[in-house]
Amino acid sequence: MGNIVVIGSSNTDIVVQSGHLPSPGETVLGGKFIMTPGGKGANQAVAAAKLDGNVTFIAKVGDDVFGQEAVKGFQSYGINTEFIGMEKDSPSGVALIMVDAEGENCISVASGANAALTNADIDKARHIIGKASFVLIQLEIPIEVVLYAVDLARMEGIPVVLNPAPAQSLTDDILSALHIITPNELEAELLTGVRVANEATARQAAGILKAKGVDNVVITMGSQGAYMLSDDDDQMIPGYKVKVVDTTAAGDTFNGALVVGLSEGMSLVDAIRFANKAAAYSVTILGAQASAPSRNDIN
Repeated sequence: MGNIVVIGSSNTDIVVQSGHLPSPGETVLGGKFIMTPGGKGANQAVAAAKLDGNVTFIAKVGDDVFGQEAVKGFQSYGINTEFIGMEKDSPSGVALIMVDAEGENCISVASGANAALTNADIDKARHIIGKASFVLIQLEIPIEVVLYAVDLARMEGIPVVLNPAPAQSLTDDILSALHIITPNELEAELLTGVRVANEATARQAAGILKAKGVDNVVITMGSQGAYMLSDDDDQMIPGYKVKVVDTTAAGDTFNGALVVGLSEGMSLVDAIRFANKAAAYSVTILGAQASAPSRNDIN
């Protein structure tokens, strides 16, 4: 199995689960409260580690109780935390998450120390990146750092998987450097202008991203599954119907599982099937990292 380098955000998730999501100005009573580690980068690193991936996580946390507890948590999963910096001038990132009875959520994030991640932090880990099987990145860190890390990995000949979340526009230069991009329907629409609702529209959006130079496009579509387009294949890989409790971090679990499968030598199609299973399991449990399955859970 190869090494996986995850570059991204670490947050503490403050979650309230209630009957419905409040409208502006509305107060909803009777919710359930949990506080749990999160952040897209951290969620993906933990998801990969819980599935027996060899993971190094590059990130910034605040020099506070949230940051200290986050690092302890990563270490408990066997993640290499050598390149997680403690930022004295910024608090750790925090996400406020509301979840309704159907498992849908809305999220507001205060980036904190995540915004302090720099190109110099990536340079410190260059020797680790250069030995990786895959580098996995998201967009909750400064975009200039994402660009720098993608370029560095390209120079080192290491394939990059980009989960383009939270959604924002990306240049053709960054897209052409990617081995795999994994947008959901909304992110694919922002990147291509195509409203993704079914296999046909997913194929159309994926074709636009492929034409911009991405080697492989994987559009995640919830319980429908994931649409995949590569040089020699395109197909819809079905998902799983489960009782949804909380969709938070389902995409993160998918991405973590995807790179584990690929690092073990699975084909892209088999790695997507593996990731669909992991994501389906995750939505049956409340929380972000807590919902990521182990290998036994998937089996």
